[in-house]
Amino acid sequence: MAVPHFADPANLTVERDEELFVLPEGTTAKEALRMVYRGEIVLSPQQMRAAIESLPYETPKLSASTVVSMDGKSFAEMLDRASARSDTVRNGSPPLLNGPSPEIEATVLKKPFARAYRRF
Repeated sequence: MAVPHFADPANLTVERDEELFVLPEGTTAKEALRMVYRGEIVLSPQQMRAAIESLPYETPKLSASTVVSMDGKSFAEMLDRASARSDTVRNGSPPLLNGPSPEIEATVLKKPFARAYRRF
């Protein structure tokens, strides 16, 4: 039985023209990826995947930044005022979000709910 041309083992091998590039010691993933998109090197698929996956761990993103203008006030004074504000809320009565609930007559509550017996 003859083997079709696409199943011939000689056709299954892939010849690579480019040589595997060995990165110098101490090269970070960010530097390697920069060299790739500049066309300086060609990484194997495993090296490329490893560089992409390790990038967030080597150079994490900064997720918070702030601009502070103190206007002659110290940070300790601002912290004391914020603490005093939170103490008044804790010691005093907490603000009511919904307020008191209205009282409903017992005759209304004894009836079945309108949506209790619905069909699907």
